[in-house]
Amino acid sequence: MKKIYIIHENDAWTAPLKRHLEDLGLPYEDWFLDEGILDLSKEPPQGIFYNRMSASSHTRGHRYAPEYTAAVLAWLQRKGRKVINTEDALRLEVSKVAQYASLNAHGIKTPKTIAAIGRDEIVKAAEGFIPPFITKHNRAGKGLGVQLFQNIEALEEYVKGASFEVPIDGITLIQQYIQSPEPYITRCEFIGGKFFYAVRVDTSEGFELCPADVCQIGDAACPVGEVEKPKFEVIEGFTTPVLENYEAFLKNNSIHIAGIEFITDKDGGIYTYDVNTNTNYNPDAEEVAGKYGMLEIAKYLGEELKKVD
Repeated sequence: MKKIYIIHENDAWTAPLKRHLEDLGLPYEDWFLDEGILDLSKEPPQGIFYNRMSASSHTRGHRYAPEYTAAVLAWLQRKGRKVINTEDALRLEVSKVAQYASLNAHGIKTPKTIAAIGRDEIVKAAEGFIPPFITKHNRAGKGLGVQLFQNIEALEEYVKGASFEVPIDGITLIQQYIQSPEPYITRCEFIGGKFFYAVRVDTSEGFELCPADVCQIGDAACPVGEVEKPKFEVIEGFTTPVLENYEAFLKNNSIHIAGIEFITDKDGGIYTYDVNTNTNYNPDAEEVAGKYGMLEIAKYLGEELKKVD
């Protein structure tokens, strides 16, 4: 019997999807790829395989889950199975350097970024920036390593101190800090490679950059708003020319489901800074808008399953 196979390492993030698959009567199987055995001589089961592996898996004790997933995806694709969010998608999920290189190749502007390995090299790389600037981990998720620095001296004190966070892949990014005139960022959601909706994320109390994880920038310079408003808000009728570039970027990287985040500067310039291929959705914002990401994903997976012989 052909099924939908969900590849992941976080039950909390897949629970909503599983509920919708069950409600729709769609057969599925959970592949929790933390550890296991992969026999390359065997044939994979029939069905489609939805990759939701996360760059932040090591923060949940699953250090080698992305590497194991890469091996499984290679096996599946070489055996001719349909993979949703392929090997290329995983490669971009675990490397912001790879993300930015591909985004730029599709005419999408990203903040000025320098990658550095070694504490002294991080400080040296930051000398090419006008303060303030931020640091972040190349293989991240959950805002890992994201900090705002007002000057080189503060950065040097941090990287040479005991509180310095060593990235899991050793690569620290030094990045241009984009000052937005309003305290929010925009996250565009795509399902089946097509734009679904955009959500405005309030950053007035720090940068919570995804619906499921608290991602905060230390020393963030965003003022707290006086009027209480929802943290996440689906934007009705959202449109921007960059959506076409995003869809081309996703298609050329074999990414079928993703969230792409950008920030707008005081001159209206759009800077894209993150691509999430294991995207999550905020239930409160969706309830207000009447749009449900995980339900749409379940429907999309059901349609893809029908295409499998």
